[in-house]
Amino acid sequence: MDRTACIDLPAFPLQLLLRKHPDWRGHPAAVVEADTPQGTILWINEKARAAGIATGMRYAAGLSLAAGLRAAVVTTQEIDAEVAEIAELLRRFTPGVEPSQDEPGVFWLDAKGLERLFGSVVEWASSLHAEIVRAGFYASLAVGFDRFAAYAVARGKRAVRVFDRPQDERAAAREVRLDRLALPPAARDTLLKLGVATVGQFVDLPLDGVGVRFGAEVRRLHRLASGALTEPLAPEHPDVPAMRRVLLDHPELDAARLLARVEEAIGPMLDEIAAKGRALAELQMAFRFERLGGHVESIQPATPTLSPVTLLELIRLRLQAVRRLPDGVMEIALVARETQAVEKQRELFAVKKRRDLDAGARALARVKAALGDDAVVRAELRDAHLPEARFAWTSTTALAEAKPRPVDEPRLVRRLYTTPVPLPPTERHEPDGWLLRGLEKGPVVKVNGPYALSGWWWKQPVAREYHFAETKTGEQLWVFYDRAKSRWYLQGEIE
Repeated sequence: MDRTACIDLPAFPLQLLLRKHPDWRGHPAAVVEADTPQGTILWINEKARAAGIATGMRYAAGLSLAAGLRAAVVTTQEIDAEVAEIAELLRRFTPGVEPSQDEPGVFWLDAKGLERLFGSVVEWASSLHAEIVRAGFYASLAVGFDRFAAYAVARGKRAVRVFDRPQDERAAAREVRLDRLALPPAARDTLLKLGVATVGQFVDLPLDGVGVRFGAEVRRLHRLASGALTEPLAPEHPDVPAMRRVLLDHPELDAARLLARVEEAIGPMLDEIAAKGRALAELQMAFRFERLGGHVESIQPATPTLSPVTLLELIRLRLQAVRRLPDGVMEIALVARETQAVEKQRELFAVKKRRDLDAGARALARVKAALGDDAVVRAELRDAHLPEARFAWTSTTALAEAKPRPVDEPRLVRRLYTTPVPLPPTERHEPDGWLLRGLEKGPVVKVNGPYALSGWWWKQPVAREYHFAETKTGEQLWVFYDRAKSRWYLQGEIE
């Protein structure tokens, strides 16, 4: 018979929070959705539960029940990173590990056939639990036969329990309190008011009535608890990144010969990545020296690529920055960080942009490969009082798309003509009423001036009277009257 285990790290985000704040362990503590009085309480410890605080409450309501409540936010990124590390630790004991997608800190394990490696299921469970505790977490573990029953026992009892018979496991699951399970807060509170406090009392309720009263989510939980619905184990199989090892017969000090050996391994490595429909986003190169230990270099192309020419160019620039290696290299390890490849649509007509961001990113990648990852930075604004603290230099890998800020009023553009444009002749001295720019601009409605200018320009005398003429549409023209030629000219315009 298949054996299924469930390990629960109770209030997992809260455990992460208490690792940051060890002084909070002796007080009621909670993880909230937002650090505001109206932030929802997501996870609580036993001291907070004993004070009457429950998940789903507002932070302000929790403070009214326990004035010493400590609370903070734990980001999703922090939780996901820790879940991945624990899942990797659990794979040392079984290849079948399924992290819960809804409850961080809950893992289902395939415990079938491990007696031959650990002697017995009890020894396997004890070794697994000890390893989790050694990693700094509180955990409970249940080994049984049913997915939901093992989950309920692990959530309800803070211990390691191994069941030999399915009926014993079911009986233990019926004694677990409902508030230990991931029920919606509204449904949990209503069931408690109705006197339904344990899993057994919940299973004894009619299925159809539960579905009508509490909705599809609670109905599905009822089917799982009663055994009417079973879900098979769906373990995650982490993808092993592409990697290559190059062993050298003799210590190598020449960078050019090292590049040649790396080139031999890059081609098959990129073929392996391409077969998975991915592209290389970063290449880690680890050098093991004869006497000095190891050293790691990181190569990042401008965009994820499968081109060996692009990678070898960046590697060559990085190795050329080191004129002479400090010691002979005995081994080179190449590890790829992969990402999903994006197939660009082929354009029927290639349109060359005036600002090629891809070319700029490739240039930045070359600079970083030659001078180091911290050679390309940009200024990032910060909210601070002191001028020197109002910005910080952050590393950048690509040029951003230009996003000009919208303005309420258009900027005035002054345009001067190198050669004045002659205007149609007129018998009047003042140009008001003229159609200087055609019918679409309208006639001149206002004239400012004249502003006399006289002098000696090069070898010919100059005598001009400048005027600023405004058309009906608001455009301003800069015109002048040349007395020597008795004619008006357009010198410039302001838009």
